[in-house]
Amino acid sequence: MTTTPVTAATTSPLPAVRPYESYVYAYPHKTAYRPLEDRPELRSLWAAEPKDALSLYLHIPFCEVRCGFCNLFTRIGAPEELTTRYLDALDRQALAVREALGGEEPVRFAAAAFGGGTPTFLTAAELERLCDLAEKRMGADLRSVPLSVETSPSTATADRLAVLADRGTTRISIGVQSFVDEEARAAVRPQRRADVEAALGRIREARIPVLNIDLIYGIDGQTDRTWLASLDAALAWRPEELYLYPLYVRPLTGLHRLGPVAGARAREDAAWDAQRLRLYAVGRDHLLAHGYEQVSMRMFRRADAPREQEGPEDYACQTDGMIGLGCGARSYTSALHYSFDYAVDMREIRSIIDRFTATEDFSRAEVGRYVDADEARRRHLLQSLLQASGLPVAEYRARFGTEPDADFRAELAGFAARGWLDASAPDGLLRLSPSGLAHSDALGPALFSPGVRAAMAAYERK
Repeated sequence: MTTTPVTAATTSPLPAVRPYESYVYAYPHKTAYRPLEDRPELRSLWAAEPKDALSLYLHIPFCEVRCGFCNLFTRIGAPEELTTRYLDALDRQALAVREALGGEEPVRFAAAAFGGGTPTFLTAAELERLCDLAEKRMGADLRSVPLSVETSPSTATADRLAVLADRGTTRISIGVQSFVDEEARAAVRPQRRADVEAALGRIREARIPVLNIDLIYGIDGQTDRTWLASLDAALAWRPEELYLYPLYVRPLTGLHRLGPVAGARAREDAAWDAQRLRLYAVGRDHLLAHGYEQVSMRMFRRADAPREQEGPEDYACQTDGMIGLGCGARSYTSALHYSFDYAVDMREIRSIIDRFTATEDFSRAEVGRYVDADEARRRHLLQSLLQASGLPVAEYRARFGTEPDADFRAELAGFAARGWLDASAPDGLLRLSPSGLAHSDALGPALFSPGVRAAMAAYERK
């Protein structure tokens, strides 16, 4: 096959950009959320919203350990029956949210996911209760829609996986990060390859249709050879999906506290960017050569993977609503994105979880950000353009009545000048080039609005 190189620079006179500014998994980012002074009632927020293709997300904020790179909303352990109190609060929240959705029109969930944290930190019996919350409280039919669940090597036990398989899980995602024990230790992820392989064996024995394996590149000491070794170890399990993540060192994380001496290099230098770009290209080309299709910068899907597990074609994350349950979950209406307070520091996270478990009234939105027409356009463009398949211009025009070239003339012109847009794409399709996909973490933040940028910059980390 032909290898497409990835370079950090272009031949244009444009100023240099860092390829790894921010991973854009949702827009606006939660650091742009603020306490809502009006504390709107959920019933009024959802009254006029379409409810025939919602996504349901349940958040479990517990892990057995916290990895050095992790800035997710999660805490280590759950003493004194905390998981029971958390599930009790989740039950109260589910009742309030389902009541707020009303009964005047049918409510249908087209997709569901359990995330965290590590949902399989819960016991098998607690996972049964979590599924009951989704089905009996919210009305989601878990056996007829895609259900994705995150797990870890130490919590992917046979009894937990049996529950998930029986309740309709179609996809299990396991964070491995590296099959090289030394690299796992460098990322402050205590695990042994033997335990990882045993967990993967149990997952395959559970016969959950889609297995996803997460891997990380850019770890201290990682080379092309060790990166390929991890990729080949993952490929031995023939996962239906693989996610390749560049390593980030975020404020308040374990790696950030260790500092550049422990990391053996300053985390902001050009050499690290070059290493990650090179390893990205190595990983991308290796997976393409082994029968995988690139779905986004991070996601690769095995070409012969069962497509019926992808779920209904009528759900689109760019346009449809999301119901998030749990103290780290987001909910999306067309006008407001809302959640609970956000933190990275362990003490702050514990405090937020304690407040969540003590909450009796979940009928109002507490923290969030209103989304106007401009932000809706940005979100749609972001979430479509960062997919390898690109954005059909007619789809954008039908939704907003305008053209992306008119709405984002300067941004798109800048992308084109850097070679980030695919000049060979068919007419009517806005698609990234291979270099554009490689620079997704620079391209995405370039589409943030000034208001969101200002709110993120003013956020006080905790």
